[in-house]
Amino acid sequence: MKIGIISDSHKKIGRAKKGIDFLIDKGVDYIIHAGDIVQVEVLQYLKASGIVYLAVYGNNDKHLINVHEEFNLVQEPYYFKIQDITFKLMHHPYFMSPDVDVVIYGHTHISHSQYSGSTLFINPGEISARDRPTSTVAILEIDEREYVLSMYDRKLKSKHWTKRENRYQRDV
Repeated sequence: MKIGIISDSHKKIGRAKKGIDFLIDKGVDYIIHAGDIVQVEVLQYLKASGIVYLAVYGNNDKHLINVHEEFNLVQEPYYFKIQDITFKLMHHPYFMSPDVDVVIYGHTHISHSQYSGSTLFINPGEISARDRPTSTVAILEIDEREYVLSMYDRKLKSKHWTKRENRYQRDV
């Protein structure tokens, strides 16, 4: 299973689309947006991609309530399951308890991962490149024994994504 993760697209529709296209080209089965979507065009692009997606409201997304019924939008913290893996999705890092297998969050604009106990915490950073001159995305691959988390950075005006990979043995 391959899950693409983005966050904090803000007003940067083009950067969000480039990140989504990159994830699709990498063969992800799902795309998760960890909030601060801001532009409805990003949701439209996700929906039109044909990939199963999920997006959580961020602190800059209150206006998206008007289109809630059209898209797969959820409120934080949102618990869900894919196959036998439990997830918690949120924008703010407020609900960081290790009560699931994988916790996904955004808001900080800083890429981060940590495996603590039996929970993997993931923040993909910012696709918008608002605070730094790079867009960031993540891909989480899950198999029976391990999590493989690849964090990708793309400098503005570049087409090349740089990969950093972390492997975590799953407690099964």
